[in-house]
Amino acid sequence: MSNKFVSVKDFENYAVGTLPRTVLGYYQSGACDEYTLSINNKAFNKLRIVPRMLRDVRNRDLSITIQGDKVNVPIGISPCAMHKMAHEDGECASARAAGKHGAIFILSTLSTCSLEEVATAAPNTVKWFQLYIYKDRVLTTSLIRRAEKSGYKALVLTVDAPVFGIRYKDIKNNFSLPSRLRLGNFSEELSVMNQTNGSGLTKYVMSLFDDRLVWDDIKWLKSITDLPIIVKGILSAADAKIAADLGCDGVFVSNPGGRQLDTAPATIEVLPSIAREVGHRVDIYFDCGIRHGTDVFKALAFGAKMVFLAQPILWGLTYDGQKGAEDVFGIVVNEFDNPMALAGCASLDQIKKEMVVPKSVYSKL
Repeated sequence: MSNKFVSVKDFENYAVGTLPRTVLGYYQSGACDEYTLSINNKAFNKLRIVPRMLRDVRNRDLSITIQGDKVNVPIGISPCAMHKMAHEDGECASARAAGKHGAIFILSTLSTCSLEEVATAAPNTVKWFQLYIYKDRVLTTSLIRRAEKSGYKALVLTVDAPVFGIRYKDIKNNFSLPSRLRLGNFSEELSVMNQTNGSGLTKYVMSLFDDRLVWDDIKWLKSITDLPIIVKGILSAADAKIAADLGCDGVFVSNPGGRQLDTAPATIEVLPSIAREVGHRVDIYFDCGIRHGTDVFKALAFGAKMVFLAQPILWGLTYDGQKGAEDVFGIVVNEFDNPMALAGCASLDQIKKEMVVPKSVYSKL
């Protein structure tokens, strides 16, 4: 890694100057005026870490057990679509990068590498599969069976997309999957997005995804698979409680990247209330806005068991494929290990909620 690339922002700047306008717009944009996208990052800056001193942090342990698998770090790669737009190796490279760091990789339904390709490319990586439920339940069941057969360890059910958010940049750019690429998990007409006026992705989703989903569909999902089920897109304690009551194995706090409902809260703003409601019952996972290791620390202090990255991995892929993704991931891990030590924590269980306070409170300490 060049000494000119020392932060996630450095990789982002490279990607901004390199990726085609339509691809960059899809990867980088949020819904409507991008208010929620903006506050995902800014909300972290309103929080202060209160360090503890003289605590012996020589032998720091960042490992944790998640859904029965021990991983090296409480940081993973979140599901995001179409990695091959950033680099020809696509999700296979991202999954291998996660494996190099002993981390979890979540594959998107709308990936440009198939479930099977990623499983073969990264056999030693702990992999989960992000699932959309299609109107065609036979197709949905087929995806689940393929995930089971290929060794994926959990299903991450996206529940915040009965329709796709209004994304101005995608509409202006007439965004669609480039014609040279295909959605890896599908064949024939389901593997392509027609070029059209407006967002081809939105039209694809509206035609195929089931917008009639209700909480009872979780029961259907549990009846056809033994894989752990994690619901992604939760922003309220009330919904988190319903998920826990239905026997879901995890709640994933996500908005996602400010791409759905604009003016929805930042994920870090709602995390404490969700943790209070269900943190003692199910695992809580978290994404959106993570750019620094200090962000990871703050999310764990507020009740997340693990956090996930999306955009930063795409910036790393754009720069240098798997190696670039590894480098970006390593930056965030190092930036997390450093404040762990400076805050006086040798293990994850020593990160306490009282170590992170709003700036208004810290000014009075």
